[in-house]
Amino acid sequence: MTKKHRQNLMSDNDDFFDRVYSVTRLIPFGKVTSYGAIAAAIGSPGAARMVGWALNKSLSQTPFVPAHRVVNRNGILSGKHYFGGSNTMQELLENEGVKVVDDKIVDFKLIFWDPKSEL
Repeated sequence: MTKKHRQNLMSDNDDFFDRVYSVTRLIPFGKVTSYGAIAAAIGSPGAARMVGWALNKSLSQTPFVPAHRVVNRNGILSGKHYFGGSNTMQELLENEGVKVVDDKIVDFKLIFWDPKSEL
C-alpha cells in the first residue's frame, strides 16, 4: 500500500463508514482484527463502537466487506448476531482456517492483524 493510499484512508474528508470499510477490506484471509484497532487506524481512537455500527451496515456493501474478520479486543465474536444465522460468523472464520471455541478466537494474538502497523 502506498503512502498516498494510507493518507486517503485517514482523510478527514472521507466518510467514517467508508474508511471503516476500506480498512476492513484489507484484512488478510485467515486473519482477524478488532473494532478498536480499526478505529485507531482510521484516526478515531475510542470509536470502536462506531466501527461496530458501520460494520453492522456493511452487509449490503459492494465490494464485499469481510466484517466477520472483526472481533472485540478479547477475540470474542461479539458481532455474531448481525450475521443471518447464529453460527454464520464462526463458520465464515472457520472456512478461512480460524479456530473458534465458545465464540472466542483460538490463538487470537497469533492471527491478529493490526491495521495501524500494517498500513
